Amino acid sequence: MGDERRTWKGMVEWNQSLLLRATGRDIQWWTEHAREQGFTDNQALNAWLRAEHGVTGYAQYAVSWEVFGYPDFMLSTADELLDGQYADRGHLRPVADAVLAWAGETHGVTVQLRKGYVSLLSPRRKFAQVSAATKTAVDVALRWDGPVPDRLEPTKVRSGDPFAWRIRLRSPEDADGGFFALLTSALRQNS
Repeated sequence: MGDERRTWKGMVEWNQSLLLRATGRDIQWWTEHAREQGFTDNQALNAWLRAEHGVTGYAQYAVSWEVFGYPDFMLSTADELLDGQYADRGHLRPVADAVLAWAGETHGVTVQLRKGYVSLLSPRRKFAQVSAATKTAVDVALRWDGPVPDRLEPTKVRSGDPFAWRIRLRSPEDADGGFFALLTSALRQNS
Protein backbone atom coordinates (compact mmCIF):
# COMPACT_ATOMS: atom_id res chain seq x y z
CA MET A 1 0.00 0.00 0.00
CA GLY A 2 1.27 3.49 -0.82
CA ASP A 3 1.88 6.19 1.74
CA GLU A 4 -0.84 8.53 3.00
CA ARG A 5 -1.76 11.66 1.10
CA ARG A 6 0.20 14.73 2.05
CA THR A 7 -1.15 18.26 2.17
CA TRP A 8 0.39 21.64 3.00
CA LYS A 9 0.17 20.86 6.72
CA GLY A 10 3.41 18.87 6.54
CA MET A 11 5.20 21.79 4.93
CA VAL A 12 3.93 24.18 7.62
CA GLU A 13 5.19 21.83 10.33
CA TRP A 14 8.52 21.42 8.55
CA ASN A 15 8.96 25.22 8.29
CA GLN A 16 8.18 25.56 11.99
CA SER A 17 10.71 22.87 12.89
CA LEU A 18 13.29 24.59 10.67
CA LEU A 19 12.67 27.84 12.56
CA LEU A 20 13.17 26.05 15.88
CA ARG A 21 16.37 24.34 14.71
CA ALA A 22 17.80 27.56 13.28
CA THR A 23 16.99 29.83 16.22
CA GLY A 24 16.31 27.67 19.26
CA ARG A 25 12.90 29.38 19.62
CA ASP A 26 9.54 27.91 18.67
CA ILE A 27 6.82 29.44 16.52
CA GLN A 28 4.84 30.70 19.51
CA TRP A 29 7.82 32.72 20.77
CA TRP A 30 8.45 34.25 17.34
CA THR A 31 4.78 35.02 16.76
CA GLU A 32 4.47 36.78 20.11
CA HIS A 33 7.60 38.88 19.54
CA ALA A 34 6.64 39.77 15.97
CA ARG A 35 3.18 40.88 17.09
CA GLU A 36 4.74 43.04 19.83
CA GLN A 37 6.58 44.88 17.05
CA GLY A 38 3.24 45.84 15.49
CA PHE A 39 4.02 44.87 11.90
CA THR A 40 1.28 45.63 9.43
CA ASP A 41 2.82 44.01 6.36
CA ASN A 42 4.86 40.98 5.46
CA GLN A 43 7.73 42.95 3.93
CA ALA A 44 8.47 44.78 7.20
CA LEU A 45 8.19 41.55 9.19
CA ASN A 46 10.61 39.73 6.89
CA ALA A 47 13.08 42.63 6.97
CA TRP A 48 13.02 42.55 10.79
CA LEU A 49 13.45 38.78 10.90
CA ARG A 50 16.37 38.92 8.47
CA ALA A 51 18.19 42.03 9.73
CA GLU A 52 17.64 41.67 13.47
CA HIS A 53 17.61 37.90 13.86
CA GLY A 54 19.13 36.27 10.76
CA VAL A 55 15.91 34.38 9.99
CA THR A 56 15.51 33.83 6.26
CA GLY A 57 13.77 31.62 3.72
CA TYR A 58 11.26 29.01 4.77
CA ALA A 59 11.69 29.85 8.46
CA GLN A 60 10.33 33.33 7.65
CA TYR A 61 7.21 31.79 6.13
CA ALA A 62 6.46 30.06 9.42
CA VAL A 63 6.36 33.38 11.28
CA SER A 64 4.60 35.28 8.51
CA TRP A 65 1.78 32.76 8.23
CA GLU A 66 1.22 32.79 11.99
CA VAL A 67 1.18 36.60 12.14
CA PHE A 68 -0.82 37.40 9.00
CA GLY A 69 -2.77 34.18 8.47
CA TYR A 70 -2.53 31.15 6.28
CA PRO A 71 -3.89 31.01 2.74
CA ASP A 72 -7.11 28.95 2.74
CA PHE A 73 -5.65 26.21 0.56
CA MET A 74 -2.90 25.59 3.12
CA LEU A 75 -5.51 24.67 5.71
CA SER A 76 -7.46 22.40 3.37
CA THR A 77 -7.65 18.64 3.71
CA ALA A 78 -6.52 16.36 0.91
CA ASP A 79 -10.14 15.75 -0.11
CA GLU A 80 -10.92 19.48 -0.14
CA LEU A 81 -7.91 20.19 -2.36
CA LEU A 82 -8.87 17.44 -4.80
CA ASP A 83 -12.53 18.50 -4.80
CA GLY A 84 -11.43 22.05 -5.63
CA GLN A 85 -9.37 20.88 -8.60
CA TYR A 86 -12.36 19.11 -10.14
CA ALA A 87 -15.18 21.38 -8.95
CA ASP A 88 -16.05 22.55 -12.47
CA ARG A 89 -15.10 19.32 -14.24
CA GLY A 90 -16.62 16.54 -12.19
CA HIS A 91 -16.73 14.23 -15.20
CA LEU A 92 -12.91 14.05 -14.99
CA ARG A 93 -12.77 13.14 -11.30
CA PRO A 94 -13.00 9.37 -12.02
CA VAL A 95 -9.90 9.72 -14.19
CA ALA A 96 -7.95 11.34 -11.38
CA ASP A 97 -9.35 8.83 -8.90
CA ALA A 98 -8.04 5.96 -11.04
CA VAL A 99 -4.53 7.46 -11.03
CA LEU A 100 -4.68 8.09 -7.28
CA ALA A 101 -5.95 4.56 -6.63
CA TRP A 102 -2.87 3.23 -8.44
CA ALA A 103 -0.66 5.52 -6.36
CA GLY A 104 -2.31 4.38 -3.14
CA GLU A 105 -1.73 0.73 -4.00
CA THR A 106 1.84 1.11 -5.25
CA HIS A 107 4.69 0.66 -2.79
CA GLY A 108 7.00 3.65 -2.59
CA VAL A 109 4.58 6.24 -3.99
CA THR A 110 3.60 9.26 -1.93
CA VAL A 111 0.74 11.51 -3.03
CA GLN A 112 1.28 15.24 -2.42
CA LEU A 113 -1.81 17.38 -2.99
CA ARG A 114 -1.46 21.02 -3.97
CA LYS A 115 -4.05 23.63 -4.86
CA GLY A 116 -3.94 23.08 -8.62
CA TYR A 117 -2.32 19.67 -9.09
CA VAL A 118 -1.25 16.42 -7.45
CA SER A 119 2.37 15.30 -7.27
CA LEU A 120 3.37 11.65 -7.23
CA LEU A 121 6.66 11.17 -5.44
CA SER A 122 9.09 8.29 -5.30
CA PRO A 123 11.34 7.95 -2.27
CA ARG A 124 13.89 9.98 -4.28
CA ARG A 125 11.87 12.72 -6.03
CA LYS A 126 8.70 13.73 -7.83
CA PHE A 127 8.17 11.59 -10.91
CA ALA A 128 4.66 12.59 -12.06
CA GLN A 129 2.24 15.47 -11.81
CA VAL A 130 -1.51 15.05 -12.30
CA SER A 131 -3.62 18.05 -13.24
CA ALA A 132 -7.04 18.84 -14.64
CA ALA A 133 -5.33 20.60 -17.51
CA THR A 134 -8.41 21.33 -19.59
CA LYS A 135 -12.17 20.97 -19.25
CA THR A 136 -11.91 17.72 -21.21
CA ALA A 137 -8.72 16.00 -20.00
CA VAL A 138 -6.44 15.17 -17.13
CA ASP A 139 -2.75 15.51 -17.93
CA VAL A 140 -0.18 13.31 -16.28
CA ALA A 141 3.22 14.92 -16.78
CA LEU A 142 6.21 12.63 -16.32
CA ARG A 143 9.88 12.97 -15.52
CA TRP A 144 11.07 10.58 -18.22
CA ASP A 145 14.52 9.37 -19.24
CA GLY A 146 15.41 7.27 -22.24
CA PRO A 147 13.52 6.35 -25.39
CA VAL A 148 10.10 7.94 -25.54
CA PRO A 149 7.13 5.59 -26.06
CA ASP A 150 4.49 6.57 -28.61
CA ARG A 151 1.90 7.29 -25.93
CA LEU A 152 3.97 10.12 -24.44
CA GLU A 153 3.65 13.51 -26.07
CA PRO A 154 5.91 16.50 -25.53
CA THR A 155 4.57 19.34 -23.45
CA LYS A 156 5.75 22.91 -23.26
CA VAL A 157 7.77 23.55 -20.11
CA ARG A 158 10.01 26.21 -18.67
CA SER A 159 13.74 25.87 -19.20
CA GLY A 160 15.14 23.18 -16.94
CA ASP A 161 11.74 21.69 -16.05
CA PRO A 162 12.15 17.89 -16.14
CA PHE A 163 8.43 17.24 -16.78
CA ALA A 164 8.61 17.56 -20.56
CA TRP A 165 6.35 14.60 -21.41
CA ARG A 166 2.69 13.99 -20.74
CA ILE A 167 -0.12 11.53 -21.22
CA ARG A 168 -3.52 13.09 -21.75
CA LEU A 169 -6.39 11.10 -20.24
CA ARG A 170 -9.90 11.94 -21.38
CA SER A 171 -11.79 9.09 -19.70
CA PRO A 172 -11.22 6.41 -17.05
CA GLU A 173 -10.69 3.92 -19.91
CA ASP A 174 -7.54 5.86 -20.91
CA ALA A 175 -6.07 4.90 -17.52
CA ASP A 176 -5.40 1.40 -18.78
CA GLY A 177 -2.64 -1.17 -18.36
CA GLY A 178 -0.37 0.61 -20.82
CA PHE A 179 -0.75 3.88 -18.96
CA PHE A 180 0.01 2.27 -15.60
CA ALA A 181 3.03 0.50 -17.11
CA LEU A 182 4.39 3.92 -18.12
CA LEU A 183 3.74 5.30 -14.62
CA THR A 184 5.52 2.30 -13.13
CA SER A 185 8.48 2.87 -15.46
CA ALA A 186 8.65 6.54 -14.50
CA LEU A 187 8.55 5.54 -10.82
CA ARG A 188 11.44 3.08 -11.31
CA GLN A 189 13.48 5.64 -13.28
CA ASN A 190 13.14 8.13 -10.44
CA SER A 191 13.59 5.83 -7.42
